[in-house]
Amino acid sequence: MLEIKNIDVFYGVSQTLYDVSLKVDEGEFVTIMGANGAGKTTIMKSIMGLIKPHNGQIIYNGQDIVASNAWDRSAMGISYVPEGRRLFPELSVLENLKVGAYKLNNVDEIRNNTEKVFTMFPRLAERKNQLANTMSGGEQQMLAIGRALMSSPELILIDEVSMGLMPLLVERVFEVIKEMNQEGITILLVEQNAKKALNYADRGYLLEVGKIVTGSDSESLKEDKMIKKAYLGG
Repeated sequence: MLEIKNIDVFYGVSQTLYDVSLKVDEGEFVTIMGANGAGKTTIMKSIMGLIKPHNGQIIYNGQDIVASNAWDRSAMGISYVPEGRRLFPELSVLENLKVGAYKLNNVDEIRNNTEKVFTMFPRLAERKNQLANTMSGGEQQMLAIGRALMSSPELILIDEVSMGLMPLLVERVFEVIKEMNQEGITILLVEQNAKKALNYADRGYLLEVGKIVTGSDSESLKEDKMIKKAYLGG
């Protein structure tokens, strides 16, 4: 479904990604792990069209989208849950969800998607008229994921889902992401919590200082001595 081929990305004169290549097959749950500042978010922004690579290709469903606008990529079926949630703080829960469905013209589809989100996150249904900026961090993360689901995506990019959440909420959010994947949505997740990510993902890549240093199935990565020592606590 998605293939990144040899992209280099710069912020001004400073290079952030070096010859990065990876792929995500339809129906997979893939994670990109790495320390703060490794370039994980830059990969996500490049896929979504918020940053343009200096060179290389980003191929989605057989089409090179490297020159496409972010809103065009959304219309193609890509949704993004950004780091820090990036909700509309002065809009209600329901209004934030409706923003996520902006590209849909079918009223029944929007209604059905809203019901799916409320079934997945009953707390959002209870607080549908509450302003986003008055909610807890965990509730805001639920809303950010729900908003991404509203556009009926084929692929969801999720950036640092566990950041700032209590352990119990982290577990629930990962369970929800796995449920989404099992229902047919392809997932690409960026995550610092490598142990948690590998427990749920099918495959993973390790990014260090802007370069992919290894990639394999999750079970193999869990047994990798370097990853165990640096990211899995032993």
